Amino acid sequence: MRSVTYSMNVSLDGYIVGPDGSFDWTAPDDEVFRFWIDEIREVDVHLLGRRLYETMLYWETADQDPSLDDSSLEWAALWKPLPKVVFSTTLSEVQGNARLVSGGLAEEIERLRAEPGQGEIAIGGATLAAEAAASDLIDEYRAVVYPVLVGGGIPFFPQDEHQVDLELVETRTFKSKFVYLRYRVAR
Repeated sequence: MRSVTYSMNVSLDGYIVGPDGSFDWTAPDDEVFRFWIDEIREVDVHLLGRRLYETMLYWETADQDPSLDDSSLEWAALWKPLPKVVFSTTLSEVQGNARLVSGGLAEEIERLRAEPGQGEIAIGGATLAAEAAASDLIDEYRAVVYPVLVGGGIPFFPQDEHQVDLELVETRTFKSKFVYLRYRVAR
């Protein structure tokens, strides 16, 4: 069965965006960007909420930008064909290799897990991840921790007031002082 992973950049105090909604502090250096390129290679399908989908729309046409460096072009080449499932109650259509889902998250994950494939089912976006976590659907939490305190905003971890025991799978410290943490849910 394919695993469901939740991966995002996060501040040291646990937020994916700051109180003003900005995430300019999450711009990765070359080493971290290379890491995310390697991570996306392991994904078969990416589940996104509306906000993250709209943020990532840039990558659907980024390959047409002549100023992009080779790493950004490589990311775009991987992201564009990747199947995406968008959960939104406000969007009426989506672009690229994406489909809009009207059903529930749990049902969609169950359907995707039943399909053949070796790659991961990745979840992007804290709101969508919180819904998946509340239904105990996340198998791994992965975070690249940035050395910044933003003081509030949207938290990386769901605030649903129940304990989830985790097992450390991997850590990595980048030269730029970012830290990658990968935890598997203990079942």
